[in-house]
Amino acid sequence: MSDLGIGYIIAELFGPLGAIGGVLCILLLFFIDAVIFPTVPELFTVLVFMQGYGLDPLLLGALLLAAIAVGEVAGLLTLYWIVKRLRVPVRLQRIIMGYRDFLVCRDEKMILVNRVAPVLPFMGAFVALCHWDLKRSIAYLLIGGMTKYGLILLLSGFFLAYLEKGTATTVTIAMVLAVIALSFVATMVRKRRMKTEVCKDADRSA
Repeated sequence: MSDLGIGYIIAELFGPLGAIGGVLCILLLFFIDAVIFPTVPELFTVLVFMQGYGLDPLLLGALLLAAIAVGEVAGLLTLYWIVKRLRVPVRLQRIIMGYRDFLVCRDEKMILVNRVAPVLPFMGAFVALCHWDLKRSIAYLLIGGMTKYGLILLLSGFFLAYLEKGTATTVTIAMVLAVIALSFVATMVRKRRMKTEVCKDADRSA
């Protein structure tokens, strides 16, 4: 099933519930994105926001940000506690630590960097295996998430206020797709640099 496929299925399930369904849909998509596989939650967030549901845009935006926060934190904590209770092989731990050593930041600040270039999937597991401070990790997760999605929703509201709804929807979706594309490019560039650094480090050790 594609990333978009699961999103559309969940959106269809919660659609009849109106605004409550839209908010629950976003919460669940962000949780799944954090725990299982990518769900392109940015796209569905703006699609739900553009529905309006007759609510004040500021209220709907606040509800969506709250849903995002709950979904992301719940996802991080779920993976964190699962990994903490598993016996992770020492070899796998060493691989994770080696991967961490080639990141831009080797501590919790990497969670903020990950908003721009998402090179850390399954954040909760990474926090557990790298022994990062849990409270600090959650704080950075919330700061990064509220900043990124707050700006996306703010711009979406701006487009709705000053453009016709059809045009505003098109422009907003184009903006989100551009954000996703730029994040993908940044991720690819960073991964290539990490591979280069690994090769250089291997040559020095040889």
